[in-house]
Amino acid sequence: MDLGLAGKKALVLGASKGLGRAIAESLAAEGAEVSTVARSGNPGERHIIADLDDPGAAQAILAALDGAALDILVLNSGGPPMGTAVSTGPDAFAAVMGRMFNTQIALAQALLPGMRARGYGRILAVASTSLVTPIPGLVLSNAVRAMLATWCKTLAAEVAADGVTVNLLLPGQIATDRLASLHAGMAAAQGLTAEQVTARSVAAIPAGRLGRPEEFGDIAAFLASPRASFITGSAIKVDGGQTATL
Repeated sequence: MDLGLAGKKALVLGASKGLGRAIAESLAAEGAEVSTVARSGNPGERHIIADLDDPGAAQAILAALDGAALDILVLNSGGPPMGTAVSTGPDAFAAVMGRMFNTQIALAQALLPGMRARGYGRILAVASTSLVTPIPGLVLSNAVRAMLATWCKTLAAEVAADGVTVNLLLPGQIATDRLASLHAGMAAAQGLTAEQVTARSVAAIPAGRLGRPEEFGDIAAFLASPRASFITGSAIKVDGGQTATL
């Protein structure tokens, strides 16, 4: 299936590794011209070095784009530290709001006028299945991603008539460095090995395995394409059937 992405211009945040990198690779494989953002890497024509925690990150990214007209924006960031609702205070939330919310919506708002004027735009936000079922020990992720999700849902209705779609991707347990780090943290807290935690996690997934990053990237590429023009305001789970809701 030709997704019709040849020549479309995309910007992917948090693209040095993991899910962000997988999305960038899938978009590029379909012919999109992909610019990436990360805190590290070799800066070049299509890679921008920026720390989403920096209050000036959005403006720096826009300056590096130098007025380029973008068709696709992928909102993505590194996950926050583990923590419980009982013990996590306001300062911890404030520390992650920049990269997980403020910078992302600032970029979206800056790029939206061009998308609307051209009659084509795709905004994808990488969230988590915690939007449906909060994950124990990840209160920062649960709460802040929910905030971004409801912002996206509100935006979707506001811009749909202009040819701009806004959707969320909810990864379950995908084999990334982030998941390995979470499993290691859980293992340390529970007196288990990381391998035991991973095995227990896999046992809870009906598909019987962890997801592959490229599978996730390919779903994002479809949603970014003209073929997905009637899908907006949706949160799509990519979890091997693990989440116990429709």
